[in-house]
Amino acid sequence: MVSLRKATYEDCTTIHTIQVKSFIELLQKYNDFDSNPAAESLEKIYQRFEQPYTDYYLIIADQETVGMLRVCDFGVNCRLSPICILPEYRGKGFAAKAIHEMEKQYPEAMLWQLDTIMQEAHLCSMYEKLGYRKTGKVEHLKEGMDLVFYEKKM
Repeated sequence: MVSLRKATYEDCTTIHTIQVKSFIELLQKYNDFDSNPAAESLEKIYQRFEQPYTDYYLIIADQETVGMLRVCDFGVNCRLSPICILPEYRGKGFAAKAIHEMEKQYPEAMLWQLDTIMQEAHLCSMYEKLGYRKTGKVEHLKEGMDLVFYEKKM
């Protein structure tokens, strides 16, 4: 079973650690120090935590913290950015279950938005299996790396 625990200010260091461990492989692969969450400072996490529309959650499975996610709650529109599962817990369906739990936490949301690296087919596939559809927007970040944008209407 997967559950979400709303993060507190004291969890910011844990959130940062999970984010770095989860995204370091993609940072090394694409050398994207401008937008990769592994390149973000702890201070950036604290700043986002203070945003009135930001909610951070720790993803819990079998009483272990396996990842985290951030929701930008704009009322009827919400954005998932980022979601990450620690490398040792990947491939067990935790991300998909966490997204389902997240969507239930925001019943007023009529539209969910997210983006991911287009070249990471397994990530695109996961979001598509969860009902997210490409919007048609693609943002070229650098040679061999593009962001593809998704949305899901509830």
